[in-house]
Amino acid sequence: MFLNRSIDEIVLNPQFADLLAIVKGARNGFTYGAKIRFPHALVMVFLFRSGTLREKFKIIFKATFQHARNLATFATIYKTAMLLLRNTSSDGKEANPHTFLAGLLGGYVVFGRGIQSSVNQQIVIYVFARVVLALARMSVQKGGAIPRELRERVTNNAWPVFAALSWASVMWLYRWHPETIQPSLKSSMKYMYDIPHFFRLLLPGQWLVIVVHMSAPNSE
Repeated sequence: MFLNRSIDEIVLNPQFADLLAIVKGARNGFTYGAKIRFPHALVMVFLFRSGTLREKFKIIFKATFQHARNLATFATIYKTAMLLLRNTSSDGKEANPHTFLAGLLGGYVVFGRGIQSSVNQQIVIYVFARVVLALARMSVQKGGAIPRELRERVTNNAWPVFAALSWASVMWLYRWHPETIQPSLKSSMKYMYDIPHFFRLLLPGQWLVIVVHMSAPNSE
């Protein structure tokens, strides 16, 4: 009872609010990373990896822990940097550049240094894609520098052009420069497009052999 009362007093004490926000950010980052990575790793490993059941689960848990740990570390660095920037500002309030600077520090420390794993690369690419889409939306918002007629034209036609060019580019890269494509994407494309498998379909009075171009799972 005494321990529970002491914990409640700490949690409800405004003096510890900033510290608890950092702890909560780390906890939530770890939890979210584990929830996101585990099912993804489970599916990808059992589809595209060879090896014993123990080896596969070792890969799954390693990727899950790395994803969770890195998001928890980033959240801790970001929250701590935001607290320091706010407390060292002239008015003691959060300023517009603070989030950028705190994100810059966390991104470099967690995701930018040294040789990066495929997990980190996927996280950064995911974030980058969302940033580009958000900036594209900002560029055509009302009140911007783009004239109204041009803004409407861009809004109506940008996505079809973007989607078509994206698929055209990835198919060209896969055909002529496959070594440049991220490994998990390349494995998925090999599964769909490369090595033929044969299926027999029984039709009335005859057998029809259909060749479907797909590849065997990546064993790397």
